[in-house]
Amino acid sequence: MTVGIDAYKFENHLGELKNEKFEELDDEKYIGFDNDKYVKIQSEKIKERFGLFDKLYLEVGGKLFDDSHAARILPGFKNDVKISMFKELKDDLEIIFCINAGDIEKNKTRGEYDISYNQELIKLIKNSRKLGFTVNSVVVTLYNNQVSADKFIKKLNRNGIKTYIHRAVKGYPTNVDEIVSEEGYGANPYIETTKKLILVNAPGPGSGKLATCLHQIYHENVRGVNAGYAKFETFPVWNLSLDHPVNLAYEAATADLKDVNLIDPHHLAKYGVETVNYNRDIESFPILKSILHKLLNRDIYYSPTDMGVNMVGFCITNNEVVEEASKKEIVRRYYNELNNYKMGLCDEDTYKRIKVLMDNLKIDEDILDVVKPALETKEKANGKPVIALKIGKKIITGKQSELMTAPGAAIINALKYLSNIPDDIHLLSPTVLEPILKLKQEMNSGNRLLLSEVLTALSICSVINPFASKALSFLPKIKNAEAHSTYIITRGDKVSLKELKINVTCENEYLDEDL
Repeated sequence: MTVGIDAYKFENHLGELKNEKFEELDDEKYIGFDNDKYVKIQSEKIKERFGLFDKLYLEVGGKLFDDSHAARILPGFKNDVKISMFKELKDDLEIIFCINAGDIEKNKTRGEYDISYNQELIKLIKNSRKLGFTVNSVVVTLYNNQVSADKFIKKLNRNGIKTYIHRAVKGYPTNVDEIVSEEGYGANPYIETTKKLILVNAPGPGSGKLATCLHQIYHENVRGVNAGYAKFETFPVWNLSLDHPVNLAYEAATADLKDVNLIDPHHLAKYGVETVNYNRDIESFPILKSILHKLLNRDIYYSPTDMGVNMVGFCITNNEVVEEASKKEIVRRYYNELNNYKMGLCDEDTYKRIKVLMDNLKIDEDILDVVKPALETKEKANGKPVIALKIGKKIITGKQSELMTAPGAAIINALKYLSNIPDDIHLLSPTVLEPILKLKQEMNSGNRLLLSEVLTALSICSVINPFASKALSFLPKIKNAEAHSTYIITRGDKVSLKELKINVTCENEYLDEDL
C-alpha cells in the first residue's frame, strides 16, 4: 500500500513516463576519443617496450585509477582505462608506490579530493589489491628521520605493507660517477621484485618515482639483470601541437607547479621532428641521459619523448569535440585556482597563468553554459545562492532555501526533470525531514540540509513514496553534468558533488556565514 500518495495519480504518471522520450545524455556526437583503440595500441606499446629488457620499471604519472582530467578533456576516454589496461598484464606486473617523507611531514593533500597523500596512498594500495594486483611495497623517499614519516612507516608495516626508505642520493644531480656508485644509488636498499614489469606510481607529483626507478636499475644491473626504464604519462600529448587545447589544459592543471609545455629540443636535434614535452623533463634530460648511460653502458633514449610510451594522440576521433572540452576544462581550472587563491591555498600567479591561456585561446567564462544562467537566476532571486546544472541540453537551477542548500535543491530539481515528475509533487516527507533538521540544530551543524543529507532523506522516502523511488533511480544520469555555483560551495556539498561526478565551478565569493 502506498502511504500519503494518490496511487491513481502515480499510475497515470507512470503511463505518461513510459511514453516520454528522454533526451539522450551520452550523445555520440559528443564523443571525441576511441577508448577501445587506445586500450589496444597502448597495451601493445607497453608490451613492445618491456620486451626490450629482462625487466622494465615503468614510471606511471598521473592517476592510476580515476583519471578524471583525461575523461573531461577527451570525451570517450574512460577514467578507469589505465587500470583496466594493466589488468590484461596483471600476471606479469607488480606495483611499487612512492611517497615523499617531506609530504608526509607537511600532511600534503590532494586538492581535488581534499585528502592527504598518506590517505591517498593507502587508498591506492587497497584498490590495487582488491583488483588482484601484486603490491610489492612502499618507498618513503627523501627520508631524513622525520617523526611523522616514522609513524606512517609503522602504520604500513603493522598492516602488512612492506616499506623501504630512500635517503637523498650522494652527488645528485651533478656528479654522475658518485650517483651511480655504491655511495650513491647503492647506499639505499634494493627492492626485491619478481615480475617482468614493475609499475612505479605515487599519490601525487614530486614523490620520487623516477629516482626509485633509477635506484632499481642500478641494483638490477649490479646483479646482472638487463633492467630498463620508461615513462607512461598521458599529458602533455607529444604528437599534438604545442598550442593544442589538450596540451594547454595540462598547463592549466599544473599551473601551481609552473609547468610549461615546450618543443622537445633533444628530439628535434636527433630526429628533426617537433614533439611536445614539459619543461621539467626537458631540463632534467641531459643529466638523466648521462645516468642511464652510466647504468646501462649505452644510450637507449635520445630525448624525453623517446622515454615515453603514450599513445593517446593517436586515438582522437573528433578534434573539434576534444578542443571544445579542453577549453572548458581550462576555464574550470581558472575558477578553481581563483577560489584557492581566496582561501589562501595558492599564490596569485597560479590563476593569472591560466587567465593568460584563456586570453590566448580567446575564451572566457561564458564558454561554460551554466555560468550565465546561474548568475541570472541569482539576480532574479534577489541575491539568493544558486547552482545551475546542465542535463543534456537543459539548464536546471536550484536556489538555497530555509530547508536545503542550493546543491540539494538543484539535484532534486534535476531528478524531477529526468523522471518527468511535476513540480507540485513533493519527494521529501516532513516526517523524515523534521527529525534530521532538529538533530542538526541540536548538534550546531547548521539549519539547512546538505546535499548528502537530502539524498539520504530521499532514499528513506523512496521506501514509501514511489515518486521518490523513481527520482532516485535517475541519479546515475546526472554523472558528468556541468554545474556552476554563485558562491564557493562548502566542503560537505563539494565532496558530495564530486562523488556524483559533477563538474562544478564556483564564483569567487563566500556565503555570508562562511566569512
